[in-house]
Amino acid sequence: MKWSEISIHTTQEAVEPVSHILHEAGAGGVVIEDRADFLRERENVYGEIYDLSADDYPDAGVLIKAYLPVNSFLGDAVEEIRQSVKQLKQYGIDAGSGSVSISEVDEEEWATAWKKYYKPAKIGSRITISPSWELYTPVRDEEIVVELDPGMAFGTGTHPTTVLCIQALEKETGDGIRMLDVGTGSGVLAIAAAKLGAAQVDAVDLDDVAVKSAEENVAINNEESRITVHHGNLLENAAEGYDLIAANILAEVITGMTHDAFRALRPGGKLIVSGIIETKRELVKDALLEAGLVIESITEMEDWVAITSRRPVEEN
Repeated sequence: MKWSEISIHTTQEAVEPVSHILHEAGAGGVVIEDRADFLRERENVYGEIYDLSADDYPDAGVLIKAYLPVNSFLGDAVEEIRQSVKQLKQYGIDAGSGSVSISEVDEEEWATAWKKYYKPAKIGSRITISPSWELYTPVRDEEIVVELDPGMAFGTGTHPTTVLCIQALEKETGDGIRMLDVGTGSGVLAIAAAKLGAAQVDAVDLDDVAVKSAEENVAINNEESRITVHHGNLLENAAEGYDLIAANILAEVITGMTHDAFRALRPGGKLIVSGIIETKRELVKDALLEAGLVIESITEMEDWVAITSRRPVEEN
C-alpha cells in the first residue's frame, strides 16, 4: 500500500493540538521532529550513543508528520487538516506558519524506520525509559526501568513535558499511595508511579487507541496488579481521596479541570501538571490558585513548565 506523508511546520506550543488534528483526520500516529531536540545537550551516564543528523530536523520550529493512505479521500482530508490548523489561532494557540506539505512513502519504511532512533534514555535520577525491543540491563541497583512500546501513536517518553512529570513523580510518589494519571497516553506516567511504589494507579484516557496502548505497556512491565486503565474524559466520574494526580496535557485543558482535581485529592494530596508552554505558565498558576490549591514547586525544561500543587490540609 502507498501512503502519503503529511508534514506540518509548526511551533512547540502547537505540538499537541496539531497532533490531535492529524489523529482526528485518520492518521495512525505522528512523528515529531523538533529542532530543540537536536540542539539539546544529552547526558550519557549509561553510555548511550546518539547518532543524530541536522538533516533530519527543521531549521527552526517543529515538523509533525503523519501518514494517510493514498485514496480518493486524501485531498479532502488534507484540506480539512489545513483549515483546522489555521483555526488554532482562534483558541490562542500559535501554530507558526502551519504550512502543510505532502509526499509519498513506502509502507515498510514508514512502519519500522523510526525505531532505530529510539534508544534507552535516563529520564530522572532513578528512571530510565527503554524501548520494549531493546535488551537493556540496569547499571545501578536503584535504577528503575520502564519498558515502553509507543507504537506510531505516542511519543517515546523523552519529550520535556514527560521528563518534567517523571522527575516530579520521583519526588512525590511514596510507597502505598493511590494515584490517578489523567490523559495517560502510552501509560508511561502510570507505570513509572507503580514502579516507584504506588499501590494503586488509575490511568484514564478518552482515546481508545491510548487505552489499548497503555494496557499493552502495563502488561509489558508486569504492573497489571497495580494499574487499571479506564476509558474516560479527564476527571469525569473520578473517585475521591487520591494521594497524587498527574496530568501531562494541554494548558487549556488543565485550567478546566483544576476544581475537579481539588475534589478528587485528599487533603494534603498533590497535583502534578505538565504540558504547559512557558507562555501559558501564569494562566495555569492562576487556575490552580483559584481552585484552592497551593503551589509547591515549578520546574522548567527548554520552553516547557511543570507545576506541583497541593490541596491544603486545613481549608477555609
